[in-house]
Amino acid sequence: MINKTKTKSTSSNNEFKIFDFLNKSVPLLLGVFIFFNPFPHTTAIKEISFYLSVVIVAVSVLFKKTVISLKTPLLVPFGLFILWSFLSIFWALNVKNSIHDFYSHLIRYIILYFILTSFFNSKKRLVCLSWIIIISSTVFSVGGLIYYYLILNNSISVRFATGFTHIPTNFVGFITSFAILLTLHNILTDNHLYHRLFLIICLFSLSSATLLTQTRSSFIALLIAGGIMLINNKKSIFIFTLIFLIIFVATPLKKRFSLDNIVHNERIPNYFIMYEIIKSHPVIGIGFGNEIYSKDINLKDYRKKIPAKIKSIQAPILADPHNMLFSVAVRLGLVGLSIFLSIIFVIGKMCLRSIKEAKDAFIKNWGRCMGSAFIGFFIIGIFEPSFSHLQETVFFTILSMITILWQLNEDSVIGSERFNV
Repeated sequence: MINKTKTKSTSSNNEFKIFDFLNKSVPLLLGVFIFFNPFPHTTAIKEISFYLSVVIVAVSVLFKKTVISLKTPLLVPFGLFILWSFLSIFWALNVKNSIHDFYSHLIRYIILYFILTSFFNSKKRLVCLSWIIIISSTVFSVGGLIYYYLILNNSISVRFATGFTHIPTNFVGFITSFAILLTLHNILTDNHLYHRLFLIICLFSLSSATLLTQTRSSFIALLIAGGIMLINNKKSIFIFTLIFLIIFVATPLKKRFSLDNIVHNERIPNYFIMYEIIKSHPVIGIGFGNEIYSKDINLKDYRKKIPAKIKSIQAPILADPHNMLFSVAVRLGLVGLSIFLSIIFVIGKMCLRSIKEAKDAFIKNWGRCMGSAFIGFFIIGIFEPSFSHLQETVFFTILSMITILWQLNEDSVIGSERFNV
């Protein structure tokens, strides 16, 4: 009888150790997935790390060895958006593409969101995640700058990443802007001298890569988001603004803001074309698929409908709306856009709650940082393609970090209420 008890106890201990090891490996695997997000030719590494983490979580949940937290105000908006996106498959102009993208560009990242919020749900792990993003983006920036300007021998006046296929020039800001804001935050909050020195080097590299793209949206996003994050630190915001203005005046970036470049921007005719498509499919859109604009809709026919003054702007027809709101409205109609805007509204409320009702300085400061990061992403997304894998990984990582902060704050509120009782 004693031997049987010992055998059961040993078996139970072994099972515990196995699942404990597996659960501890999930943050590591997701860290690998996020780290390699900016790098080309790493698809296999990212796929293995992501799906292996999903399998481990699924097995752990099945055997009741872990719990995926559904505690988030985004649960209902996400559910409605998933439902409407799924229904759009039935009226999509390209059903096959919509089925593929429904999983690949939505369900996959909803899964990522819930695993991240469940396994990085502590202050220590949140900071660790920020360091993974900072180091990854810095390695990408330094490596990219060396390759582009030293190995390929491009002039410094040439926009960084021009000609890159995996991460075009206008994609770089999604990666580097987020990392810059995280770096700024850690410089202000990390008291370790060597950490700060390393972060300053990272900040210089990330800022160089961002500004050398000469991308207007990234510059505007950094200026506004950085200003919001540093709003309570007058000395830092003054230095930050001054540096950006000097860079703006001293580099070719200022030419990109000329009146002629803005008035005759190639995106303007594109926006009018997308507006005409929305008028033709106002309520339900043309289906969730990402790659259907040029294949299933004759954009030239819609171009004929736009005003002659806009049509006179010499610009190629772009297959992507270059605007996240137009993109959602075209694909999912005004119903889908309304649901998407509700997601943004809820994110805003979560950030404000983390800042205004924070129970400690950590949550308050991080809440301001992540709110700024979301604003920065949204500003870039208004002018650039936002629904490719690279950008979606950044977007849902930001949402996950905002949710983790919200959960930490809610847990502290509940804890204080119990203590008072």
